[in-house]
Amino acid sequence: MYALQFSPRTAIVEDAVVVEVEASTRLFGGRRALRDRIVAEVPEFGVGNVAWAPNSLAAVAFARAGRENGIRGPLTSALDALPMDTLVAVRPHLTTLSQLGCKTLGDMRALPRGGISRRFDKQLLTALDQAYGLRPEAHEWVDAPQTFRMRLELMSRVDNAPALLFGARRLLMQLCGWLAARHAGTTAFVLRWMHDAMRPRGSDAGGELTVRTAAPMRDVDHLSRLLAENLAKVELQAPAGDIELEALDVHSLEENSKSLLPDAAHQGESLTLVLERIAARLGPQKVLRPVVVEDHRLEWQTHWQPAPEALPKKRVRRSRFPQPSFILAKPLRLAMRGDKPMYQGVLQMLTGPHRIEGGWWHRVREGDDESTAVVVRDYWVAQSPHCGVLWIFHEHLGRDQTAWYLHGAFA
Repeated sequence: MYALQFSPRTAIVEDAVVVEVEASTRLFGGRRALRDRIVAEVPEFGVGNVAWAPNSLAAVAFARAGRENGIRGPLTSALDALPMDTLVAVRPHLTTLSQLGCKTLGDMRALPRGGISRRFDKQLLTALDQAYGLRPEAHEWVDAPQTFRMRLELMSRVDNAPALLFGARRLLMQLCGWLAARHAGTTAFVLRWMHDAMRPRGSDAGGELTVRTAAPMRDVDHLSRLLAENLAKVELQAPAGDIELEALDVHSLEENSKSLLPDAAHQGESLTLVLERIAARLGPQKVLRPVVVEDHRLEWQTHWQPAPEALPKKRVRRSRFPQPSFILAKPLRLAMRGDKPMYQGVLQMLTGPHRIEGGWWHRVREGDDESTAVVVRDYWVAQSPHCGVLWIFHEHLGRDQTAWYLHGAFA
C-alpha cells in the first residue's frame, strides 16, 4: 500500500516490493529527493535494503547484496560482481555451479549457454537474461482496493494507549499511500485495538478511537499528531496485542501544482491543521468556528461548531436587503420624539420597511425557563446625525403598543 503513492506500477517480486518510478521522479522532486524520502521512511516497515536498477530483478539482486545504486555504471559489470544467490532462480543450483567454479553472476554468465540450458531448468537462463536486460519482464501490478482496512500484530503487548502510536503510524503510512494512489484524502479514520486473550475478567474484547478532520487529508505527520493527541486521553482496559486501521470517509483531493518560484504564502502550516491539533488536545467543544446558516433573523445566522467538523457544502444565499456590519447582542430600545425614534438626534429613515418574520420553531432555554425565539419585525435603515447609518426595527408589543429598537450599525 505504501509504495502505491509513488507509482501505480507496483508489484511483488519474490520477497521484495518493486516500483517502476521513472515516470514519477519529477513529481517527487527528482531521483535524489525520491531516494532520500524512501530511504528515510521504509525502515518503519522493517525494510532492510533499498536499491535502484534498470529492471526489477536487478534491483532485487542489488538490494540483497546491500548495494543501493545499480544505475551509476554499466549494468553488466555491476551485476557480474554480485554473488550468485542474489538471484532466487540460481539458488536450487548453487551446489552444482560452485563445483563448476562459479562464485558470482559473472562467472555463471561466462558458462556456455547451451550447457546451462541442458543441465539446468529454463527459469535460470530466463532470470539471468531478465536481470541483465536481455529479455523483457512481465509483472502483475498491484491494484489499490476500493476500501482501506489493515490489521497489524504488535511486536509486544502494549499497556498504555499512547504506545499504540508506534504501530499505528506504520498503518497510517500505508493509508496515505493508498489515498495517494486514489488521488484522495480522508476526513475520518478509526483505530481499533484488540485486547490480549489473557485480559482481566470483565474487560471488553477491545476498543476503538475515531479521528476526524475538517478537510480531506493524507499528510501522515498531521494524521499522526491528531491520533497522538487523541490517544493521550484514552486509557486501555487491558494490554493490547493487535491494532486495526480503517478509513471511514474518503473524498477526492485537489492536487496542488508545483510552482516555479517558492510561494511564501504556503510555507507555513495552515490554520486548519493548527486548529485540528489544538481541538484534539483540548477537546472539540473548546475550539469553535463560526458558520453562517440559513436564517432571516440576523442574530441567529451565525452558528458555532467544533473546528474539526467539516463546513456545510451548501452556500447561504445573500439577502437582497441591506445588512449591518455588526449587531448588538441585545437590541436597544430607542427614545421617541413624537412618532420619530431618536438616537443622539432624530433618526431619518433611508430605506424600509423590510419585514422579517420567523423563529416559531426555535426553542431557547435560559436557566430553567424555555421560550420561543419568534420575531415579527419591520426593519429600516436610518441616518443618525452623530452616529452614522443604523439598522433599526419597529415591533408591536401588544395592545396597540409599539416600540423602536436599535439592532445594528453600518461601517
